[in-house]
Amino acid sequence: MLRLLFVGDSMTIGSAGEHTWRYRMWQHLRSSYGAPFKIVGPRTALYDKAADAPVSYEYADPDFPQEHLAGWGEGWQHMVPLIGETVRATRADLLLISLGLIDLGFYTDAEKTAANARAFIAEARAANPNVAAVLLPVIPNTRAQDDPDFALEVARFNELLAKAVADLDTDRSPLLLASPPAAYAIHHDTYDGTHPNANGEHKLAAAFADALYQAWDLGAPYEPVR
Repeated sequence: MLRLLFVGDSMTIGSAGEHTWRYRMWQHLRSSYGAPFKIVGPRTALYDKAADAPVSYEYADPDFPQEHLAGWGEGWQHMVPLIGETVRATRADLLLISLGLIDLGFYTDAEKTAANARAFIAEARAANPNVAAVLLPVIPNTRAQDDPDFALEVARFNELLAKAVADLDTDRSPLLLASPPAAYAIHHDTYDGTHPNANGEHKLAAAFADALYQAWDLGAPYEPVR
C-alpha cells in the first residue's frame, strides 16, 4: 500500500474551513490511482487564525484523511529535525513537499534554504532508504511581486532546489521536481496573495499529480473533482 505524507507550510496545513490542496490531491488519487493508498502523518489539525494556533478540525469535508506534517510559519529548517522520526513512525514511502517561501521570507537565504532541503532528504532516507519525493518550487506570491530583491532570492533558491533534485535523485530513492502550477495568478488563485483559494488548491494538486503521472505513471493527469 502506498503511504503518502504531505509536508509543507501554511499553504499545506490550511486554515479552518478550507479544503486545502491536500484534499484535492486525495480526491484525485481516489479516482485515478487504482490501488490502495493511505495518507499518513503525525499532525491532523488545521490552523485557526482566531486562536493563532493549529487547533482547528473544521475541515470542509470531514471524511478527508487529515494526517500531515505541515505547519503555519514552518519551513525546511523546521522540518529537518522532524522528518526522520516521522518517516520511521508512519512508514511513509512517498513525500509530497511544498516548502521554501517561509524560509526565504523570515529565516534563511537561498543557499542555506537549499542546504536544509538537502539535509531533509538525507534524514528521510536515513529513516527509509527507498523513500520517494516530489518537491514543488516556491510558487508566485505577493512579496516576490512587490520586492525585486526577494524575487531574485526566490529564483535563486528554485535553481538550487532543481540542482539538489538532480544531484540526489537515485533509482532506489527517486526524486522529482514538480513544475510550478501553470498560469498561477496570485490575484485569481489566492485569497491574500500567498495562500491558495479553491482555484489555487486545484493548481497545486495538479502540479504534484501531473509530475507523478508523467514521470512514474502513477495515477492520471489531473482532473479537478468539484
